[in-house]
Amino acid sequence: MLMAWENQTFNSGFILLGIFNYSPTHIFLFSLVLGIFTVAFMGNTAMILLIYLDTQLHTPMYFLLSQLSLMDLMLVCTTVPKMAFNYMSGSKSISLAGCGAQIFFYVSLLGAECFLLATMAYDRYVAICHPLRYSILMNQKICGLMAACSWILGSLDGIIEVAVALSFSYCGAREIPHFFCDVPALLILSCTNTLLFERMIFICCVIMLLFPVAVIIASYVHVIVAVIHMGSGEGCRKAFATCSSHLTVVGMYYGAAMFIYMRPTSDRSPTQDKMISAFYTILTPMLNPLIYSLRNKEVVRAFLKMLGKGKSREQIA
Repeated sequence: MLMAWENQTFNSGFILLGIFNYSPTHIFLFSLVLGIFTVAFMGNTAMILLIYLDTQLHTPMYFLLSQLSLMDLMLVCTTVPKMAFNYMSGSKSISLAGCGAQIFFYVSLLGAECFLLATMAYDRYVAICHPLRYSILMNQKICGLMAACSWILGSLDGIIEVAVALSFSYCGAREIPHFFCDVPALLILSCTNTLLFERMIFICCVIMLLFPVAVIIASYVHVIVAVIHMGSGEGCRKAFATCSSHLTVVGMYYGAAMFIYMRPTSDRSPTQDKMISAFYTILTPMLNPLIYSLRNKEVVRAFLKMLGKGKSREQIA
């Protein structure tokens, strides 16, 4: 009986109902999503390369920003390519292994980004409130350790959720009302009672969303007080420019994540979940590099410097 259950589970997959049909409006929206994906892919890749190649950007703040870009790059590549392949091929299937991989990377990256955003807020707090001790409190070793902890904690959450989610038996049409394997959408199809697991997800969300938010709020309360007491107008403007960019990203990311994962199951709507998920898994990774680059003089300077080098090489050639 156990062998039969294993064969049934591991030899069958799921059907992703997707987010688009083949009407002219949805074809246009699908093309728009591909355009956003392309911008997100190129923007985050460019940000990572820029920070890696420009030695003046080898600071804790930009190292953490490169990690954020890497997470966004991996996040958008976790969902969009499979969605695009299914839409263009007409196939809506996804294997159990593919579903498990999506859950792991998606949950891991969301969790890691939660902790990383809190680390970035702490970095700004130390830089503005304790500038003389910044090189000690945020040295290369501590910064790397904080980033590594973000990846490890996110991965642990991903491993736990994918192991438990795929341990359930699924029956019926096995149709997931989503464009990727999202855990809440998958649990609807389970033949077994998932109430305990849903409570565990809620507790994980409290830890991985509310705790980092508390750190971010505490950090920026201190930052705002320090900025108000600054004598230099230029210092105030620079501090507010850096912090407002980060707060914009935090607001978009945490607002959407809390709306998806901290609502009761009875209040869920598949259409709403798909729209909000599309926002923070596709649109937010595109906006992050734009927000940080357009409002950051150092990034703009590094980008122009790289363009200048490229033009000089073309002229020499």
